[in-house]
Amino acid sequence: MSEPSYMSLMKRGELQERIEKAQRMLRNCELCPRKCRVNRLSGETGFCKTGVRARVASFHAHFGEEPPLVGKHGSGTIFFSFCNLLCSFCQNFELSHRSNGEEVYPDELAGIMIRLQDQGCHNINFVTPTHVVPQILSAIMPAIDAGLNIPLVYNCGGYESVRTLHMLEGITDIYMPDFKFWDDRWAWHCCGVTDYQTTARSALMEMHRQVGDLEVDESGVAVRGLLVRHLVMPNGLAGTEGVVRFISEDISANTYVNIMDQYRPCGYAVQDAMINRRITAREWKDALTCASRAGLKRVEALL
Repeated sequence: MSEPSYMSLMKRGELQERIEKAQRMLRNCELCPRKCRVNRLSGETGFCKTGVRARVASFHAHFGEEPPLVGKHGSGTIFFSFCNLLCSFCQNFELSHRSNGEEVYPDELAGIMIRLQDQGCHNINFVTPTHVVPQILSAIMPAIDAGLNIPLVYNCGGYESVRTLHMLEGITDIYMPDFKFWDDRWAWHCCGVTDYQTTARSALMEMHRQVGDLEVDESGVAVRGLLVRHLVMPNGLAGTEGVVRFISEDISANTYVNIMDQYRPCGYAVQDAMINRRITAREWKDALTCASRAGLKRVEALL
């Protein structure tokens, strides 16, 4: 098995430089496209409600992720509290919108990574990591010192700053973004952002530039590459046709794409007539037809 990307960065002495650069960004935070510009080092918080320390909501070996991540022993997921997107329908509403979880220091986060690795997990899967990139980077150094040697997964909502992604080059082995909306009207309706489509497009292109198409080992377990999730939503709100066409034509037809049928009305969605129901069998079939017509060759359809 090839060694994770971050090991070579560590050996070249560049990891510490990335950590210091990321920490400086917390003084006038522009880690994500919302650009709150608060001084998180002094305790100020912006949209993500997170200051100088990351808050971990839970961590465990997860067997409900995509097959290339799960393998036989599970994906070592670390769920961070809060989020930079805060979808009204979030399936993890209690974690993203509420203050569940505990603040951790870098050594404590490193310890969590090692515990998951010792359980046999195939990777460390950071869930909603966008707003805590500096904190994650600060934990990687002590984690490596303690023996971390499995791939790192960046599992995000797709609303990412390319500048921040540049700091993750050579550190993240597997990017797993959502592509939630094609029409920014619905991104505004559900998340309060007006530039989701263009931002997500730029982010996915940068991710693919860094890691390429998804690669798996002889056991079918992912070691490097891009894996995209797309959640089919009621009334066509996700804009599946535009999303899959973009991925096929502008990223790669060999992109591993998970077209998901798991939508259920959570959080504020139960009060929203546009999204207060599950999708129909017809909506699901139409989404898969769009993916096929777009020419995508590696579509996972998880129910």
